[in-house]
Amino acid sequence: MFTIQAHIHKLQPEACSNSPCVKGGKALMFYSSLCLLALGAGAMRGAIPALGGDQFDQKDEKGKKSLSSFFNWLLLSTTLGSTIGVTVIVWISMNKGWDLGFLIITLATFLGFVVLAIGKPFFHIETPGDSPIIRVIQVIVVAIRNRRLSLPDNHDELYDISEDATINDDKIQHTNQFRSLDKAAILRPDSSTGPWKVCTVTQVEEVKILTRMLPILASTIIVNTCLAQLQTFSVQQGNIMDLHLGSFKIPPASIPVIPLLFMAVLLPFYELIFVPLARKITNHASGITQLQRVGVGLFLAAVSMGIAGIIEVKRRHQAIKDPTKPISLFWLSFQYGIFGIADMFTLIGLLEFYYKEASSGMRSLATSFTYLSMSIGYFLSSIFVDLINSITKRTTKSKQGWLQGQDLNKSNLNLFYWFLAILSCLNLLNYLYWSSWYKYKTDTTDYELKEKAVNGSTPFLKVGGTQAAAVSKQNGVSPART
Repeated sequence: MFTIQAHIHKLQPEACSNSPCVKGGKALMFYSSLCLLALGAGAMRGAIPALGGDQFDQKDEKGKKSLSSFFNWLLLSTTLGSTIGVTVIVWISMNKGWDLGFLIITLATFLGFVVLAIGKPFFHIETPGDSPIIRVIQVIVVAIRNRRLSLPDNHDELYDISEDATINDDKIQHTNQFRSLDKAAILRPDSSTGPWKVCTVTQVEEVKILTRMLPILASTIIVNTCLAQLQTFSVQQGNIMDLHLGSFKIPPASIPVIPLLFMAVLLPFYELIFVPLARKITNHASGITQLQRVGVGLFLAAVSMGIAGIIEVKRRHQAIKDPTKPISLFWLSFQYGIFGIADMFTLIGLLEFYYKEASSGMRSLATSFTYLSMSIGYFLSSIFVDLINSITKRTTKSKQGWLQGQDLNKSNLNLFYWFLAILSCLNLLNYLYWSSWYKYKTDTTDYELKEKAVNGSTPFLKVGGTQAAAVSKQNGVSPART
Protein backbone atom coordinates (compact mmCIF):
# COMPACT_ATOMS: atom_id res chain seq x y z
CA MET A 1 0.00 0.00 0.00
CA PHE A 2 2.89 2.39 0.75
CA THR A 3 4.49 1.52 -2.58
CA ILE A 4 1.27 2.13 -4.53
CA GLN A 5 0.59 5.44 -2.80
CA ALA A 6 4.18 6.62 -3.31
CA HIS A 7 4.05 5.65 -7.02
CA ILE A 8 0.64 6.98 -8.07
CA HIS A 9 0.63 10.75 -7.94
CA LYS A 10 -3.17 11.00 -7.60
CA LEU A 11 -3.01 9.12 -4.28
CA GLN A 12 -0.50 11.57 -2.80
CA PRO A 13 -1.50 14.72 -0.89
CA GLU A 14 -1.30 18.07 -2.60
CA ALA A 15 1.08 20.72 -1.30
CA CYS A 16 -0.46 22.87 1.38
CA SER A 17 0.57 25.25 4.14
CA ASN A 18 -1.84 23.91 6.75
CA SER A 19 -1.39 20.67 8.63
CA PRO A 20 -2.51 17.98 8.07
CA CYS A 21 -2.25 17.90 4.28
CA VAL A 22 -3.46 14.30 4.03
CA LYS A 23 -7.26 14.15 3.97
CA GLY A 24 -10.14 11.96 2.80
CA GLY A 25 -9.44 8.69 1.01
CA LYS A 26 -5.72 9.49 0.77
CA ALA A 27 -5.55 9.81 4.54
CA LEU A 28 -7.52 6.58 4.96
CA MET A 29 -5.06 4.68 2.76
CA PHE A 30 -2.02 6.23 4.43
CA TYR A 31 -3.11 5.60 8.02
CA SER A 32 -4.40 2.12 7.15
CA SER A 33 -0.91 1.33 5.86
CA LEU A 34 0.63 2.55 9.12
CA CYS A 35 -1.83 0.50 11.20
CA LEU A 36 -1.13 -2.66 9.17
CA LEU A 37 2.60 -2.08 9.56
CA ALA A 38 2.24 -1.68 13.33
CA LEU A 39 0.02 -4.76 13.56
CA GLY A 40 2.38 -6.91 11.52
CA ALA A 41 5.56 -5.71 13.24
CA GLY A 42 3.99 -6.03 16.69
CA ALA A 43 2.81 -9.59 16.04
CA MET A 44 6.17 -10.61 14.57
CA ARG A 45 8.24 -9.09 17.37
CA GLY A 46 6.13 -10.78 20.00
CA ALA A 47 6.20 -14.17 18.29
CA ILE A 48 9.78 -14.54 17.00
CA PRO A 49 11.60 -14.58 20.39
CA ALA A 50 9.22 -17.25 21.72
CA LEU A 51 9.26 -19.29 18.48
CA GLY A 52 13.05 -19.19 18.28
CA GLY A 53 13.52 -19.96 21.95
CA ASP A 54 11.23 -22.99 21.69
CA GLN A 55 13.71 -24.63 19.30
CA PHE A 56 16.22 -25.17 22.14
CA ASP A 57 15.95 -27.69 24.95
CA GLN A 58 16.54 -25.90 28.23
CA LYS A 59 16.89 -29.22 30.04
CA ASP A 60 20.58 -29.47 29.23
CA GLU A 61 23.54 -27.09 29.37
CA LYS A 62 24.01 -27.07 25.59
CA GLY A 63 20.41 -25.97 25.11
CA LYS A 64 20.78 -23.19 27.67
CA LYS A 65 23.90 -21.84 25.96
CA SER A 66 22.28 -22.10 22.53
CA LEU A 67 19.22 -20.20 23.78
CA SER A 68 21.40 -17.36 25.02
CA SER A 69 23.26 -17.29 21.69
CA PHE A 70 19.99 -17.23 19.77
CA PHE A 71 18.92 -13.93 21.35
CA ASN A 72 22.34 -12.44 20.57
CA TRP A 73 22.12 -13.46 16.90
CA LEU A 74 18.48 -12.38 16.72
CA LEU A 75 19.47 -8.88 17.77
CA LEU A 76 22.40 -8.92 15.32
CA SER A 77 20.15 -9.85 12.40
CA THR A 78 17.68 -7.11 13.40
CA THR A 79 20.56 -4.65 13.66
CA LEU A 80 21.88 -5.55 10.21
CA GLY A 81 18.40 -5.12 8.73
CA SER A 82 18.02 -1.72 10.40
CA THR A 83 21.47 -0.70 9.15
CA ILE A 84 20.47 -1.47 5.56
CA GLY A 85 17.19 0.37 6.10
CA VAL A 86 18.71 3.65 7.30
CA THR A 87 21.52 3.64 4.72
CA VAL A 88 20.79 1.84 1.44
CA ILE A 89 17.00 2.21 1.51
CA VAL A 90 17.19 5.84 2.63
CA TRP A 91 19.64 6.67 -0.17
CA ILE A 92 17.48 4.93 -2.78
CA SER A 93 14.31 6.63 -1.49
CA MET A 94 15.84 10.12 -1.51
CA ASN A 95 17.67 9.79 -4.83
CA LYS A 96 15.65 7.29 -6.90
CA GLY A 97 12.17 7.65 -5.46
CA TRP A 98 10.20 6.62 -2.38
CA ASP A 99 8.18 4.13 -4.41
CA LEU A 100 11.34 2.19 -5.31
CA GLY A 101 12.49 2.22 -1.68
CA PHE A 102 9.14 0.86 -0.47
CA LEU A 103 9.09 -1.72 -3.29
CA ILE A 104 12.47 -3.11 -2.20
CA ILE A 105 11.22 -3.38 1.39
CA THR A 106 8.05 -5.13 0.18
CA LEU A 107 10.04 -7.68 -1.82
CA ALA A 108 12.48 -8.24 1.04
CA THR A 109 9.60 -8.84 3.47
CA PHE A 110 7.99 -11.28 1.05
CA LEU A 111 11.31 -13.12 0.74
CA GLY A 112 11.46 -13.37 4.52
CA PHE A 113 7.96 -14.81 4.51
CA VAL A 114 9.01 -17.45 1.95
CA VAL A 115 12.06 -18.43 4.03
CA LEU A 116 9.85 -18.73 7.13
CA ALA A 117 7.36 -20.92 5.22
CA ILE A 118 10.14 -23.20 3.91
CA GLY A 119 11.47 -23.69 7.42
CA LYS A 120 8.07 -24.43 8.99
CA PRO A 121 8.26 -28.24 8.66
CA PHE A 122 11.51 -28.22 10.65
CA PHE A 123 10.29 -26.06 13.54
CA HIS A 124 9.39 -27.39 16.93
CA ILE A 125 5.93 -25.91 17.52
CA GLU A 126 4.52 -25.77 21.03
CA THR A 127 0.93 -27.02 21.19
CA PRO A 128 -1.28 -23.94 21.55
CA GLY A 129 -3.05 -23.74 24.89
CA ASP A 130 -5.50 -21.29 26.38
CA SER A 131 -4.98 -17.59 25.81
CA PRO A 132 -2.48 -16.25 28.37
CA ILE A 133 -4.65 -13.17 28.84
CA ILE A 134 -7.66 -15.36 29.66
CA ARG A 135 -5.60 -17.37 32.15
CA VAL A 136 -4.53 -14.17 33.91
CA ILE A 137 -8.11 -12.88 34.03
CA GLN A 138 -9.30 -16.21 35.45
CA VAL A 139 -6.87 -15.97 38.36
CA ILE A 140 -7.88 -12.39 39.14
CA VAL A 141 -11.62 -13.12 38.92
CA VAL A 142 -11.46 -16.25 41.09
CA ALA A 143 -9.16 -14.54 43.64
CA ILE A 144 -11.65 -11.66 43.96
CA ARG A 145 -14.51 -14.11 44.32
CA ASN A 146 -12.63 -15.97 47.10
CA ARG A 147 -11.31 -12.81 48.79
CA ARG A 148 -13.23 -13.50 52.02
CA LEU A 149 -11.87 -17.06 52.35
CA SER A 150 -8.91 -17.81 54.61
CA LEU A 151 -5.74 -19.26 53.15
CA PRO A 152 -4.72 -22.69 54.45
CA ASP A 153 -1.67 -22.89 56.70
CA ASN A 154 -0.06 -25.43 54.36
CA HIS A 155 0.14 -24.43 50.70
CA ASP A 156 -0.02 -28.11 49.73
CA GLU A 157 -3.75 -27.87 50.48
CA LEU A 158 -4.22 -25.47 47.58
CA TYR A 159 -5.77 -26.90 44.44
CA ASP A 160 -3.28 -28.39 42.02
CA ILE A 161 -3.01 -31.29 39.60
CA SER A 162 0.02 -33.36 38.75
CA GLU A 163 -0.06 -32.51 35.06
CA ASP A 164 -1.48 -29.39 33.42
CA ALA A 165 -1.89 -30.03 29.71
CA THR A 166 -2.76 -26.44 28.94
CA ILE A 167 0.75 -25.27 29.74
CA ASN A 168 2.68 -28.19 28.31
CA ASP A 169 3.62 -29.89 31.59
CA ASP A 170 5.37 -26.73 32.82
CA LYS A 171 4.59 -27.15 36.50
CA ILE A 172 5.64 -24.24 38.71
CA GLN A 173 6.30 -24.56 42.44
CA HIS A 174 4.41 -22.41 44.94
CA THR A 175 5.96 -19.16 46.21
CA ASN A 176 4.94 -16.97 49.14
CA GLN A 177 4.89 -13.67 47.26
CA PHE A 178 1.49 -12.08 46.50
CA ARG A 179 -0.33 -14.47 48.80
CA SER A 180 -3.67 -12.82 48.03
CA LEU A 181 -3.56 -14.42 44.57
CA ASP A 182 -3.34 -17.86 46.22
CA LYS A 183 -7.03 -17.52 47.06
CA ALA A 184 -7.73 -18.33 43.41
CA ALA A 185 -6.42 -21.85 44.15
CA ILE A 186 -8.82 -22.48 47.05
CA LEU A 187 -11.38 -25.10 46.05
CA ARG A 188 -14.75 -24.40 47.65
CA PRO A 189 -16.51 -27.49 49.03
CA ASP A 190 -19.64 -26.62 47.05
CA SER A 191 -17.80 -25.69 43.86
CA SER A 192 -16.74 -27.59 40.74
CA THR A 193 -13.23 -27.62 39.28
CA GLY A 194 -13.97 -25.52 36.20
CA PRO A 195 -11.44 -22.88 35.02
CA TRP A 196 -13.64 -20.03 36.30
CA LYS A 197 -14.28 -21.79 39.61
CA VAL A 198 -10.77 -22.62 40.78
CA CYS A 199 -7.25 -22.19 39.39
CA THR A 200 -4.24 -24.45 39.81
CA VAL A 201 -1.18 -23.39 41.78
CA THR A 202 0.77 -23.31 38.52
CA GLN A 203 -1.75 -20.96 36.93
CA VAL A 204 -1.58 -18.67 39.98
CA GLU A 205 2.23 -18.72 39.88
CA GLU A 206 2.13 -17.68 36.22
CA VAL A 207 0.30 -14.52 37.22
CA LYS A 208 2.75 -13.97 40.10
CA ILE A 209 5.68 -14.20 37.67
CA LEU A 210 4.09 -11.65 35.34
CA THR A 211 3.38 -9.40 38.33
CA ARG A 212 7.02 -9.62 39.44
CA MET A 213 8.06 -8.67 35.92
CA LEU A 214 6.05 -5.43 35.90
CA PRO A 215 8.53 -3.35 37.96
CA ILE A 216 11.33 -4.57 35.67
CA LEU A 217 9.21 -3.55 32.67
CA ALA A 218 8.56 -0.11 34.19
CA SER A 219 12.28 0.36 34.95
CA THR A 220 13.22 0.01 31.27
CA ILE A 221 10.82 2.63 29.91
CA ILE A 222 13.18 5.56 30.51
CA VAL A 223 16.00 4.01 28.47
CA ASN A 224 13.64 3.84 25.48
CA THR A 225 12.63 7.45 26.09
CA CYS A 226 16.31 8.38 25.80
CA LEU A 227 16.59 6.35 22.59
CA ALA A 228 13.62 8.18 21.09
CA GLN A 229 15.22 11.55 21.84
CA LEU A 230 18.54 10.53 20.30
CA GLN A 231 16.77 9.40 17.16
CA THR A 232 14.92 12.71 16.77
CA PHE A 233 17.14 15.52 18.08
CA SER A 234 20.32 13.93 16.74
CA VAL A 235 18.90 14.13 13.24
CA GLN A 236 18.17 17.84 13.82
CA GLN A 237 21.70 18.31 15.15
CA GLY A 238 23.13 16.50 12.14
CA ASN A 239 21.34 18.84 9.75
CA ILE A 240 23.46 21.75 10.99
CA MET A 241 26.74 19.81 11.38
CA ASP A 242 29.38 18.84 8.83
CA LEU A 243 27.90 15.77 7.13
CA HIS A 244 30.90 14.99 4.94
CA LEU A 245 32.96 11.84 5.24
CA GLY A 246 35.71 12.69 2.82
CA SER A 247 33.89 13.44 -0.44
CA PHE A 248 30.76 11.54 0.57
CA LYS A 249 27.89 13.44 2.19
CA ILE A 250 25.84 11.42 4.67
CA PRO A 251 22.06 11.96 4.56
CA PRO A 252 20.77 13.23 7.94
CA ALA A 253 18.17 10.44 7.97
CA SER A 254 21.04 7.92 8.04
CA ILE A 255 22.52 9.27 11.27
CA PRO A 256 20.93 6.44 13.38
CA VAL A 257 23.27 4.02 11.57
CA ILE A 258 26.03 5.02 14.01
CA PRO A 259 24.73 2.99 17.02
CA LEU A 260 23.68 0.20 14.65
CA LEU A 261 27.24 -0.11 13.35
CA PHE A 262 28.56 -0.24 16.90
CA MET A 263 26.07 -3.00 17.73
CA ALA A 264 26.86 -4.92 14.53
CA VAL A 265 30.55 -4.96 15.45
CA LEU A 266 30.19 -5.54 19.18
CA LEU A 267 27.51 -8.26 19.11
CA PRO A 268 29.82 -10.92 17.59
CA PHE A 269 32.56 -9.79 20.02
CA TYR A 270 30.10 -10.13 22.90
CA GLU A 271 28.90 -13.58 21.79
CA LEU A 272 32.24 -15.09 20.74
CA ILE A 273 34.65 -13.56 23.27
CA PHE A 274 32.93 -11.93 26.25
CA VAL A 275 30.33 -14.62 26.99
CA PRO A 276 32.80 -17.60 26.93
CA LEU A 277 35.18 -15.71 29.25
CA ALA A 278 32.35 -14.73 31.59
CA ARG A 279 31.09 -18.34 31.68
CA LYS A 280 34.45 -19.50 33.01
CA ILE A 281 34.26 -16.95 35.82
CA THR A 282 30.56 -17.12 36.74
CA ASN A 283 29.63 -20.65 35.58
CA HIS A 284 26.44 -19.09 34.21
CA ALA A 285 25.16 -20.29 30.83
CA SER A 286 24.72 -16.72 29.61
CA GLY A 287 27.95 -15.38 31.09
CA ILE A 288 26.16 -12.96 33.39
CA THR A 289 22.53 -13.05 34.48
CA GLN A 290 19.83 -11.38 32.43
CA LEU A 291 19.08 -8.73 35.05
CA GLN A 292 22.78 -7.92 35.39
CA ARG A 293 22.91 -7.27 31.64
CA VAL A 294 19.92 -4.96 31.83
CA GLY A 295 21.57 -3.09 34.72
CA VAL A 296 24.73 -2.54 32.66
CA GLY A 297 22.59 -1.23 29.81
CA LEU A 298 20.71 1.23 32.04
CA PHE A 299 23.99 2.54 33.48
CA LEU A 300 25.50 3.08 30.01
CA ALA A 301 22.31 4.84 28.86
CA ALA A 302 22.75 7.40 31.66
CA VAL A 303 26.40 7.90 30.63
CA SER A 304 25.35 8.34 27.01
CA MET A 305 22.86 11.09 27.82
CA GLY A 306 25.45 12.93 29.91
CA ILE A 307 27.90 12.84 27.02
CA ALA A 308 25.13 13.94 24.62
CA GLY A 309 24.73 17.12 26.68
CA ILE A 310 28.48 17.83 26.54
CA ILE A 311 28.60 17.30 22.76
CA GLU A 312 25.63 19.63 22.27
CA VAL A 313 27.44 22.37 24.22
CA LYS A 314 30.45 21.98 21.92
CA ARG A 315 28.28 21.95 18.78
CA ARG A 316 26.30 25.04 19.75
CA HIS A 317 29.42 26.95 20.87
CA GLN A 318 31.10 26.35 17.50
CA ALA A 319 27.90 27.16 15.56
CA ILE A 320 27.59 30.53 17.31
CA LYS A 321 31.31 31.25 17.04
CA ASP A 322 31.62 30.44 13.32
CA PRO A 323 28.49 29.12 11.53
CA THR A 324 30.53 28.42 8.39
CA LYS A 325 32.69 25.84 10.15
CA PRO A 326 30.37 23.45 12.04
CA ILE A 327 31.84 20.50 13.89
CA SER A 328 31.82 17.08 12.26
CA LEU A 329 28.81 14.81 12.48
CA PHE A 330 30.99 12.11 13.97
CA TRP A 331 31.13 13.88 17.32
CA LEU A 332 27.68 12.30 17.77
CA SER A 333 29.29 8.86 17.54
CA PHE A 334 30.39 9.12 21.19
CA GLN A 335 26.86 9.32 22.59
CA TYR A 336 25.46 7.02 19.92
CA GLY A 337 28.19 4.41 20.34
CA ILE A 338 27.76 4.16 24.11
CA PHE A 339 24.00 4.04 23.74
CA GLY A 340 24.33 1.31 21.11
CA ILE A 341 26.20 -0.81 23.65
CA ALA A 342 23.56 0.04 26.28
CA ASP A 343 20.78 -1.01 23.93
CA MET A 344 22.60 -4.25 23.15
CA PHE A 345 22.87 -5.22 26.83
CA THR A 346 19.35 -4.10 27.69
CA LEU A 347 17.46 -5.63 24.76
CA ILE A 348 19.20 -9.02 24.83
CA GLY A 349 18.93 -9.21 28.61
CA LEU A 350 15.22 -8.42 28.59
CA LEU A 351 14.34 -10.86 25.81
CA GLU A 352 16.17 -13.73 27.50
CA PHE A 353 14.85 -12.75 30.94
CA TYR A 354 11.20 -12.64 29.88
CA TYR A 355 11.51 -15.87 27.89
CA LYS A 356 13.23 -17.91 30.60
CA GLU A 357 11.14 -16.68 33.50
CA ALA A 358 7.74 -17.10 31.85
CA SER A 359 6.02 -20.47 31.64
CA SER A 360 5.68 -22.06 28.22
CA GLY A 361 2.11 -20.77 27.88
CA MET A 362 3.10 -17.18 28.69
CA ARG A 363 6.32 -16.71 26.68
CA SER A 364 4.88 -14.79 23.75
CA LEU A 365 3.10 -12.46 26.15
CA ALA A 366 6.19 -12.02 28.33
CA THR A 367 8.66 -11.37 25.50
CA SER A 368 6.24 -8.76 24.14
CA PHE A 369 6.93 -6.77 27.31
CA THR A 370 10.26 -5.73 25.76
CA TYR A 371 8.54 -3.97 22.89
CA LEU A 372 5.73 -2.71 25.12
CA SER A 373 8.41 -0.90 27.14
CA MET A 374 9.81 0.52 23.90
CA SER A 375 6.45 1.84 22.72
CA ILE A 376 5.63 3.43 26.09
CA GLY A 377 9.09 5.00 26.16
CA TYR A 378 8.53 6.60 22.75
CA PHE A 379 5.18 8.01 23.83
CA LEU A 380 6.75 9.31 27.03
CA SER A 381 9.44 11.13 25.04
CA SER A 382 6.78 13.30 23.36
CA ILE A 383 5.18 14.01 26.72
CA PHE A 384 8.55 15.04 28.18
CA VAL A 385 9.23 17.48 25.34
CA ASP A 386 5.85 19.20 25.79
CA LEU A 387 6.13 19.15 29.58
CA ILE A 388 9.67 20.55 29.66
CA ASN A 389 8.74 23.28 27.21
CA SER A 390 5.67 24.33 29.17
CA ILE A 391 7.60 24.45 32.48
CA THR A 392 10.71 26.22 31.20
CA LYS A 393 8.63 28.87 29.41
CA ARG A 394 7.43 30.04 32.81
CA THR A 395 10.70 29.70 34.73
CA THR A 396 13.37 31.05 32.34
CA LYS A 397 14.12 34.76 32.02
CA SER A 398 13.78 34.64 28.25
CA LYS A 399 10.33 33.03 28.57
CA GLN A 400 11.40 30.55 25.92
CA GLY A 401 11.27 26.80 26.40
CA TRP A 402 14.39 24.68 26.30
CA LEU A 403 13.24 22.97 23.11
CA GLN A 404 11.13 25.71 21.56
CA GLY A 405 11.51 26.63 17.89
CA GLN A 406 13.36 25.06 14.99
CA ASP A 407 16.73 26.72 15.66
CA LEU A 408 18.70 24.45 18.00
CA ASN A 409 21.31 27.19 18.46
CA LYS A 410 18.71 29.19 20.39
CA SER A 411 17.52 26.19 22.40
CA ASN A 412 18.91 24.44 25.46
CA LEU A 413 19.00 20.88 24.19
CA ASN A 414 22.03 20.17 26.39
CA LEU A 415 19.96 20.88 29.52
CA PHE A 416 17.29 18.49 28.29
CA TYR A 417 19.90 15.78 27.71
CA TRP A 418 21.28 16.32 31.23
CA PHE A 419 17.73 16.14 32.60
CA LEU A 420 17.38 12.74 30.94
CA ALA A 421 20.80 11.71 32.33
CA ILE A 422 19.71 12.55 35.90
CA LEU A 423 16.39 10.81 35.33
CA SER A 424 18.27 7.75 34.02
CA CYS A 425 20.44 7.68 37.16
CA LEU A 426 17.36 7.78 39.40
CA ASN A 427 15.77 5.09 37.23
CA LEU A 428 18.90 2.95 37.62
CA LEU A 429 18.61 3.14 41.42
CA ASN A 430 14.94 2.17 41.12
CA TYR A 431 15.90 -0.75 38.88
CA LEU A 432 18.59 -1.96 41.30
CA TYR A 433 15.99 -2.15 44.05
CA TRP A 434 13.50 -4.13 42.01
CA SER A 435 16.09 -6.43 40.44
CA SER A 436 17.42 -7.34 43.90
CA TRP A 437 13.82 -7.91 45.05
CA TYR A 438 13.03 -10.16 42.10
CA LYS A 439 13.24 -13.88 42.78
CA TYR A 440 14.14 -15.97 39.73
CA LYS A 441 11.64 -18.71 38.96
CA THR A 442 14.41 -21.27 38.35
CA ASP A 443 16.15 -20.47 41.65
CA THR A 444 12.96 -20.93 43.62
CA THR A 445 11.95 -24.11 41.88
CA ASP A 446 15.33 -25.82 42.07
CA TYR A 447 15.79 -24.96 45.72
CA GLU A 448 12.38 -26.20 46.79
CA LEU A 449 12.76 -29.39 44.77
CA LYS A 450 16.18 -30.05 46.29
CA GLU A 451 14.81 -29.60 49.82
CA LYS A 452 12.06 -32.11 49.09
CA ALA A 453 14.62 -34.53 47.67
CA VAL A 454 16.79 -34.28 50.76
CA ASN A 455 13.78 -34.92 52.95
CA GLY A 456 13.17 -38.14 51.08
CA SER A 457 9.88 -37.12 49.48
CA THR A 458 11.20 -37.17 45.92
CA PRO A 459 13.01 -40.20 44.44
CA PHE A 460 14.76 -38.16 41.75
CA LEU A 461 15.64 -34.51 41.57
CA LYS A 462 15.47 -32.55 38.36
CA VAL A 463 17.79 -29.58 38.59
CA GLY A 464 18.88 -27.66 35.47
CA GLY A 465 17.23 -30.28 33.31
CA THR A 466 19.39 -33.27 34.40
CA GLN A 467 18.20 -36.26 36.41
CA ALA A 468 20.14 -36.55 39.69
CA ALA A 469 19.68 -39.08 42.42
CA ALA A 470 18.09 -37.54 45.50
CA VAL A 471 20.44 -36.99 48.39
CA SER A 472 18.98 -38.35 51.59
CA LYS A 473 19.58 -37.10 55.08
CA GLN A 474 21.46 -40.29 55.90
CA ASN A 475 24.26 -39.22 53.56
CA GLY A 476 24.92 -36.24 55.78
CA VAL A 477 24.89 -33.83 52.88
CA SER A 478 23.03 -30.57 53.44
CA PRO A 479 21.15 -29.02 50.53
CA ALA A 480 22.82 -26.12 48.77
CA ARG A 481 20.92 -23.46 46.96
CA THR A 482 21.75 -23.38 43.26
